[in-house]
Formats: sequence, structure tokens, C-alpha cells
Amino acid sequence: MRQGKVIEEKILDLGEQPLSLLMAEKGLKSHDLVTASTEQITHKMVQRGCKGRRLTKKVQGKLLRAFDKATGESHQLADLFTY
Repeated sequence: MRQGKVIEEKILDLGEQPLSLLMAEKGLKSHDLVTASTEQITHKMVQRGCKGRRLTKKVQGKLLRAFDKATGESHQLADLFTY
């Protein structure tokens, strides 16, 4: 019998994120962030970010910059994500 590597499991679903609440406050939809972004982001990335699916720092940064551009404000990653 062959044994594989044991990989430490990470919690991937972290619950609704502040990004979702802030978007609702500002009346923004996923499409607003996608169109505001100068980088390549998708509706699925925004949706996953809102629902609390763990994202890489690179994708978090893209969403942060898109949110800032869409709102005309400046935020930190900690304002949008709890992890």
C-alpha cells in the first residue's frame, strides 16, 4: 500500500467578508469592480472574495485596487478581508 504526503488542511471558506458589506453600502455590484479594474479580474474572483473563499494575496490586491478605483477612496486589505 502506497502512502501519499499528508498535507495540512486549510479552512477555505471563511464566511462573508467585509468586502461584501462595503460593496452593498456603496451600491456596487461585481460588474462594477470588473469594469473599474485596469487589471484582469473576473466576476468569479469578486464573488469568491465576497463569500469568503480564500484568495491569494495577488488576487486580494487586484480586488482592493478595483474597489478603490470604483469608490474613489483608499482602503487597506484588512478593510476588505478578515484573513
